[in-house]
Amino acid sequence: MQKRYIRWILAVIITLSAAVYQRMTGPTYPKRISAELGGQTFKYKLPRSHGGEGDLLLQTAVPDTSYRGNVFYRRYKTDTEWRKIEMRRTEGALIAALPHQPPAGKLEYFIELTQGNKKYDLPNGTTVVVRFKGAVPSTVLFPHILFMFIAMLLSNMSGLEAFAGGDRTKRYVLLTTISLFLGGMFLGPVVQKFAFGAYWTGIPFGWDLTDNKTLFAMIGWLIALARVWKGSIQKNRWWVVAAALILLMVYSIPHSTMGSELDYSKMEVVTGE
Repeated sequence: MQKRYIRWILAVIITLSAAVYQRMTGPTYPKRISAELGGQTFKYKLPRSHGGEGDLLLQTAVPDTSYRGNVFYRRYKTDTEWRKIEMRRTEGALIAALPHQPPAGKLEYFIELTQGNKKYDLPNGTTVVVRFKGAVPSTVLFPHILFMFIAMLLSNMSGLEAFAGGDRTKRYVLLTTISLFLGGMFLGPVVQKFAFGAYWTGIPFGWDLTDNKTLFAMIGWLIALARVWKGSIQKNRWWVVAAALILLMVYSIPHSTMGSELDYSKMEVVTGE
């Protein structure tokens, strides 16, 4: 820990580990399942997020042409009846399209494969929830992701530097605060606007967890910056460590948990129905 390059290595490992964990547990990443069909095991990724215009294409690899498939879906958190879409076969797969929904609209669905009298549900006994969103330009999305990654990396480095009593703590804290502001508080709302039609749905306007966790992390780093900027780094280093731990915990919360969700009961007409 006394060597700065060791602290950088640790910061990179912590950041990458948190990123992988978030990607594996987030509610918007495809649901990975496996199914045994005709003595063979197939692995599938069922979409849980769809951006942009157009319907959501579902494609299930089933080389055996004796299998047929149907997709059953309904609006999420509603009492509407299940609707059925017959899947069509193409090049070793069965495909169907779920109807496009307004931004933040959600559908729950499952796929039923049949072979004679045998039926297989994907996933087995449960459903998958997919959220629709507007298209986010790469010129906005990429800088947002980049600055959030840099903020996380610098946050971990700041915490390790402060813990070790390093002389670059103030510099790292300043860079962390700037990166987090640009990625989370400036570009984050822009991404939210493109995707779901609102810049901010956290406190005081709502309980969007993505917005709120970014807000709390930002407050933590502003406090840490104020403490080390005006006072002794040695006396205030634990504020930096605390801010780094807060951001690490925030970053470990799966992305889009308790995110924007369309209330279908308030709509007169539902797109795609």
